[in-house]
Amino acid sequence: MSTAVNVKTLPTLAIQSVTLTVNDLARVADYYQQVIGLHLLKRDSTSALLGCGDHVMLELREDRHARRSSHREAGLFHTAFLLPDRKDLASWLQFAADQSIRLVGMADHDVSEALYLADPEGNGIELYIDRPRSRWQWNQGHVFLKTEHLDVDDILKAGDGRKWAGFPAGSTIGHMHLQVGELSPAETFYRDVLGLDVTCYYPGAVFLSADGYHHHVGANIWNSVGAGMRKYPSTGLACVQMRMNAQRLEAIRQRSSSGAAGTSDVILHDPWGTQFQVSAM
Repeated sequence: MSTAVNVKTLPTLAIQSVTLTVNDLARVADYYQQVIGLHLLKRDSTSALLGCGDHVMLELREDRHARRSSHREAGLFHTAFLLPDRKDLASWLQFAADQSIRLVGMADHDVSEALYLADPEGNGIELYIDRPRSRWQWNQGHVFLKTEHLDVDDILKAGDGRKWAGFPAGSTIGHMHLQVGELSPAETFYRDVLGLDVTCYYPGAVFLSADGYHHHVGANIWNSVGAGMRKYPSTGLACVQMRMNAQRLEAIRQRSSSGAAGTSDVILHDPWGTQFQVSAM
C-alpha cells in the first residue's frame, strides 16, 4: 500500500462552525463548557456561541417548541472536534475519568484515535486526534480506515500531567459525520455539488474530503436507512458552516447557481434538507 497522497500546500477547505437547535439552551451550553471544554464566547437569552480563542466553533439556538429529532432521522451523527496533540486527548481523558463522564464509545481508526459522547439532547460528539499523515495508508486515492479497540492506557501514558483547562489553541472542527437515508445520492451531493473527493467506502458509509485529508464529511445509513426529508422545526443540526478558497467557492457557485460571483455566501441543502453555508476563506 502507498502511504502518500497529493496534498496542496495551503488548505482549500475548513469546517468553520456548526449550528444546533436545542430545546434547553442552559443545559446544553453548560454541557459543552463543563464536559466537552468549549469556551463560552457570547450568550443571550436564546443563543450561545462557544469555541476556542476568538474562533466560534458551535452556535446553540434555543427553540423550546421544536420537535425533538429522532436518532433514526437524517441529520447529525456527530460533530468531530480535533485536538492539536495526543497530550491534549490524554488530558481530557484523565479529566473524564476523574469526573466519571460517560462515554458512548471509543475507537482506533488507524488515521486517528477517537472518543465519543452525546450531549443532553442526543447530539453526537467526537473528540479526536490525528495520527501523523505519514502513517496514513492510501491505495489508489482511498485511505484505510478501521474501527478497533482504542488503547486508552497508552493514551494516558502520553499525558504530561497537565490539567484539562478546556480546548487548547489550535483546536478545530475536523470533520462532520452525518446520517442520510441513502448512500448514492449522498455521495453525489458531497462529491458533485460540494466538490469533495471520495476517500473511503466503508460498510454502510462513505467518506469524502479535500486536500488529502482522511475525511471532512462522513455519511452513513447505520441508523437512518430510508430516512426522508428532515421536518423542521426540530432539534439537532441546523447548519454546517464551511470556508473554501476562491476557486472551490466559485466552482460551487457555478454548479449550484447560488449567489453572484464573489458577492455572497453559498447556501446549499443536501438531499435530506441539511443546510451548508459556504463562505470564502
